[in-house]
Amino acid sequence: MIEQTAKIQNSCTVSGMRPTGPLHIGHYFGALKNFVEMQEDNKAFFFVADWHALTSDYADTSRINEFVDEMVLDWLSVGLDPNKCTIFRQSQIKQHAELHLLFSMITPNSWLERNPTYKELQQEISTKDLGNYGFLGYPVLMASDILIYRPNWVPVGQDQLPHMELTREIARRFNYLYGETFPEPQAKLTPAAKCPGLDGRKMSKSYGNGIFLSDTMETIAPKVKSMFTDPARLRKSDPGNPDVCNLFPYHVLLTDADKQNEIREGCKNASLGCVECKKIFMQSLEAFLAPIHERRAAITKDYIHDVLAKGNEVARKNAEETMRTVRQQMKLV
Repeated sequence: MIEQTAKIQNSCTVSGMRPTGPLHIGHYFGALKNFVEMQEDNKAFFFVADWHALTSDYADTSRINEFVDEMVLDWLSVGLDPNKCTIFRQSQIKQHAELHLLFSMITPNSWLERNPTYKELQQEISTKDLGNYGFLGYPVLMASDILIYRPNWVPVGQDQLPHMELTREIARRFNYLYGETFPEPQAKLTPAAKCPGLDGRKMSKSYGNGIFLSDTMETIAPKVKSMFTDPARLRKSDPGNPDVCNLFPYHVLLTDADKQNEIREGCKNASLGCVECKKIFMQSLEAFLAPIHERRAAITKDYIHDVLAKGNEVARKNAEETMRTVRQQMKLV
């Protein structure tokens, strides 16, 4: 047991998010929940991926700094602690760009073109021209962001699994060509990594169908009121099916188990209507968001900038250590 504990504590994890707008509860259950848990037992690096934001928002960069601050505010609000993890801004660590360049030399085009997330994002962000190299090649930059800290685990949402496999392939290829340098990190998924949007589609900032971590209960109320439930249940007297209801997965995430069973049975035997079900959800949601909003109110912009400045320094030192090894392995020094 002692050896296992020591091994966990000596492990490393890294992950990041694009600053393209406020984070929603899908981000929390898909990745942030893992961020908070893994900072306790791992050497943890979490970065704001502002270079990645340029892959789709390159034409208008006017709000990136605002979104960077907002993202760090969301992270700190859900419980990330700069005394337990390193929080930094990707673009301030130039070694990421250097490793990305070197990885791009050994990554076949076919690896990028087969990436299923590439086509999904093209459809999701259909209002922007994504025919640029940065968008096609961003999984290579993502691999650089991850591997430069040589982590064992990467907390991600389920939609990022293809990128994780590509990251491992790039690590294997580099190790084969130049000698053992990088680990092959594993993905760390939450049990419910996908959180449905209010309209039944994937919850997404682009679709505008999310409940955001910064939303007040007054803002959330009309969203929940209009939320899709069981499409076959037209009247309260109609029996419902929680397994096809868009609301019930939220109860699984936020409502205690005994109450979940009551909701399931009440839905199936038509003793509980959708309006009442949504009221219970609002209570569960308020209990979940209250401590997040309390922490959020106490965080200043100066504190956010101080967290980033200190985190950038730590990340830069670790990244440069890796790049010295990479340059030696590739005979570039």
